[in-house]
Amino acid sequence: MLRAFFKTEAGSTSVLLGATLLALLWANSPWSGTYETFWHTPMGLSFGDADFSLDLRHWVNDGLMAVFFFLIGLEASYEVRLGQLRDRRLLAVPAVAAFGGMIVPAAVYLALNAGGPGAGGWGVPIATDTAFVLGLLAVVGARCPEPLRAFLLTLAIVDDVLAIIIIAVFYTRDLSVPSLIVAAVLLAAIMTLRRLRIWRAPAYILLGFGVWVATLESGVHPTLVGIALGVLVFVYAPSEYKLLAAGEAVQGLTSDPNARAAREATRRVRAAVSVNERLQLQLHPWSSYVIVPLFALANAGVALDGDTLRQAATSPISIGVAAGLLLGKFAGISLGTWLPLRFGWGMLPGNLVWGQLLGGAAVSGIGFTVSLFIVDLAFDDPAVQAQAKIGILAGSLLSALTGWIAFRLAWDRGGVCAPPEAEPEEELPVLLSEPVGPDDHVRGPADAKVTIVEYGDFECPYCGRLEPILDELLSRHPDVRLVFRHFPLRTLHPRAMSAALVSEAAAREGKFWEMHDVLFGNQRFLTEADLVRHAAEMDVEPWPDVPGQAARVARDEQSGRASGVRGTPTLFVNGVRYQGGLDLVSITRAVEEQEQSV
Repeated sequence: MLRAFFKTEAGSTSVLLGATLLALLWANSPWSGTYETFWHTPMGLSFGDADFSLDLRHWVNDGLMAVFFFLIGLEASYEVRLGQLRDRRLLAVPAVAAFGGMIVPAAVYLALNAGGPGAGGWGVPIATDTAFVLGLLAVVGARCPEPLRAFLLTLAIVDDVLAIIIIAVFYTRDLSVPSLIVAAVLLAAIMTLRRLRIWRAPAYILLGFGVWVATLESGVHPTLVGIALGVLVFVYAPSEYKLLAAGEAVQGLTSDPNARAAREATRRVRAAVSVNERLQLQLHPWSSYVIVPLFALANAGVALDGDTLRQAATSPISIGVAAGLLLGKFAGISLGTWLPLRFGWGMLPGNLVWGQLLGGAAVSGIGFTVSLFIVDLAFDDPAVQAQAKIGILAGSLLSALTGWIAFRLAWDRGGVCAPPEAEPEEELPVLLSEPVGPDDHVRGPADAKVTIVEYGDFECPYCGRLEPILDELLSRHPDVRLVFRHFPLRTLHPRAMSAALVSEAAAREGKFWEMHDVLFGNQRFLTEADLVRHAAEMDVEPWPDVPGQAARVARDEQSGRASGVRGTPTLFVNGVRYQGGLDLVSITRAVEEQEQSV
C-alpha cells in the first residue's frame, strides 16, 4: 500500500509542478486578465425554479477538492485499522511532530501579524504538501530510506486531518443551522446503510452529493464532508474464507472459461479486498494527476511584477508565511520528534538518524495545496491573497533547498545498520570464525560451490532490502547456498530479538525459512501481537522454550562478534568478509569469481 502510494504521488509531482508553472506564466503573460476572468466563470445546475451555481474556481476548490480530502479520509482509515497508525508506538512520534509542525508555524506567523489585517492567515503555513514532499524525496533517492518516507507519510496524514479540522472550526462563516441539520441527517442515513450492510453504490453517491450540497450551504467548508465520508468507508484485511473463495472461483474460470465463471471470479476477487483499498486504487490517479494539478492551475496564478514583489518583500503576511513554512515547520517538527523520543512515548520506524529526520523536517515546510486552499478562505482582498501566495512559493522553495542540503550533509551509513558503540576505525577480522555447521539455517544445496553467510536483523531495513536481491541471486545460481545467522541490534531495533526468537520457534517445526520470509515481508509489523499472529498463521507456538531460543540466537551473535560483525547486514562469501556493494550486480560478481576459483 505504501509503495504504491509513494509511486503515484512522486510520479504526479512533475504534473503538479507543471500546472503551477503554467498558472504563474498565465497570470504574468500579456493575457493575464483572462486568468481571473476564466476562473470566475459561473457554472451551475438548475432544477425547475431551484438554482445551484458556483464559479469555476469554487467548483474546483469546494467540489473536486472534496475528492482529494475523501482520499485522505480513506488513507487515514486504512492506516489506523490495518497500517502503521494501528501501532501506537509508531504513531506517537509522527503525531506529536505533526502537532509541533502546526503550532510553531502558526506562532511564528502570529508573531509578525497578531493584531494586524493579516492575523486571520495564521492557518496558511500550518500544512504540508504530501505530493511535493514525496516527489522531492524521490529525487533525494537512497539518502532518504523507506522508514523516513513512512514516517513522513504518517505525519502528513495527521497533518492533513488536523488542517481540515482547523478549516472547519476557524474558517467557517455565516453558519446555517437548517442546512447543517440536513447534512447531519443525510450523513446519518449513510451510516445507517453502512450498519445494515446495504451496498448500493448509487445510493451512497446520491446521499454523498446531498451531504456535500447541504454542507456547502451551511457555511461549513465541504472538505470536512470529504474526510468524514472517507473514514466511513469499510476497510478490512482479507479473510481466509474470502481468499479461498476467490481462489476457487479463479480456478473454476481457468478450468472452464466462460462468461458466467468470469463474472463470478471477478465478484469474488473484488470481495476479497476492502472497498477502501479499491477506491484508493481507482481515485489516486485522478486525484494526483487531475484534481490537485487543476487546483494548482486555478489558485497558484499570482502576478510577480516589480510592485507586487516589492510589497511582498516588506509585507508581514508574506514574511510570516515564508518564515512559518521554513523555520516554523522545521523547528516544530524537530521538537515534536525529539519530545516523544526523549520521554519514551513512542519509537521511530526502522533505523533513522537525526540527519535524515532533520532533512524530513525541512522538506515538510513545502506547503502548497492546503496552504493555497486556506489563503482563499482566510483573505478576501486579492492583493492580500497575492502576498500570501508569494510567501507560500518562497517558503516552499527555501524549505525544499534546505531539506536537500540537510540530506546531502546527513550521515551516510553506506547501507548498513550499526549500533552507536561500533568502532568503524577498528581493524576487523576478514575471515568467518565459525564454519557452517549442522545447526545453521541453510537454504540451498549442501554441496554448493559458494556459500554466503549473512548476519542479519529482522528489523533492519537494509536487511529487508537485501532479501529479494539474495533470492534473485539464488534463483540465477543454483550452486549457491545461503546461511542466515542472527545479529539483532537491540539498541537500534527493539523488536529484532523477539522476531529472532519466533524464527527459532519456527525452526523447531522445520519452518525457519517460511518464518524468515514472513518477518522480512512484515518489518513494520513486529510487535508482540504481530509476532503471535505470524506464528499462529504458520501453526507455530511462538515461545515454546525462550531460554533455549535465546541461547541459539546468542551463539550466532557470539560467532558474529568473533568474525568482526558490527552492523547488519554483513556477508561472508566462502568464509571471507564481503566488502562490496549490497546490490545484485556486485554480489553476483563476487559469487562468480568464487565459482571460477573453485
